[in-house]
Amino acid sequence: MKILIAEFAVGTDIEKSLIPEGAAMLKTLAESFVHLGHEVYYPSAGTKICAGKHFESTAENFRQAIDRKAKDCDAGLIIAPDSMLPELNKALEENTVNLGCSPRSAASCADKLLCTEILKKARIKSPEIAKESEKGKKYVIKPRFGCGAEATYLVTEFDNEEELIANEYVEGEHLSVSLIAGKNPLPLTVNRQFIEFGEKKIEAKDSRKNGVHEIKYNGSLTPYQTPRREELYETAVSTVKCLDCFGYVGVDIILADLPYVVDVNPRPTASLFGINRVMREEIGDLLLKNRFGELPESVHIEGEYRFSKDGLGELFERA
Repeated sequence: MKILIAEFAVGTDIEKSLIPEGAAMLKTLAESFVHLGHEVYYPSAGTKICAGKHFESTAENFRQAIDRKAKDCDAGLIIAPDSMLPELNKALEENTVNLGCSPRSAASCADKLLCTEILKKARIKSPEIAKESEKGKKYVIKPRFGCGAEATYLVTEFDNEEELIANEYVEGEHLSVSLIAGKNPLPLTVNRQFIEFGEKKIEAKDSRKNGVHEIKYNGSLTPYQTPRREELYETAVSTVKCLDCFGYVGVDIILADLPYVVDVNPRPTASLFGINRVMREEIGDLLLKNRFGELPESVHIEGEYRFSKDGLGELFERA
């Protein structure tokens, strides 16, 4: 089969700091499909991954490049900021078979307010959305349409802004569950996320006034051994079912008295880089079986792997 994998950072070169993480996910997927005997094509604005065949793209023509190449491929997968996924997955589906989430599902996950409402209706715990700050409480504020821990802050007070949402802060373990969503969702691993809380310099015009700490993701440990693994798996499976997700999905969870779902990533995540090093099965094979065949009942995990997001930069160099 001919398979298109379009990763936004590599394909546009807009945000150079994201290229190592994007290249790691792209390379992991490309190598897996190539190992299985498939041809892989990916758009590149300069970065090469030494797996598959690249074709030129830019920030200006990224979607058009996907449109053109997808017509010649049997299947495709897109990794991009969540707010862009609905449009890009729609373009993909118009030209080939989409191995990832539908545009509608991706849109539900990308809108953090809508996503929280859907989870609440399904009786899945998630941090409560706050309308105004109360003295003595902590809150996490982030873009309503954002990606992972992008522009996310821990604060003690906030002003309501249309493009931001504020959740009550839940103290607990920062984890994620990686799984293949579909007819019969297949959990892969529980991952421990390395989350850093850094001080943020406040500008006069900034509505986040006091007690502000920037929340940053800096890698993960895969798998994370916990006696509550099955509880986490059940929460993640229920989450992808109610959001109608498909393909590789990462569900971010704060594990406290109960698992609290804080983000749903309807696309490959950085954890895949570690999973590939401990999972006996090929991720490419699982993605294809999920669309064209039947998934196994479980996967085989051996050992553990940890990485830092900062350290990924040492693994990839620009051509």
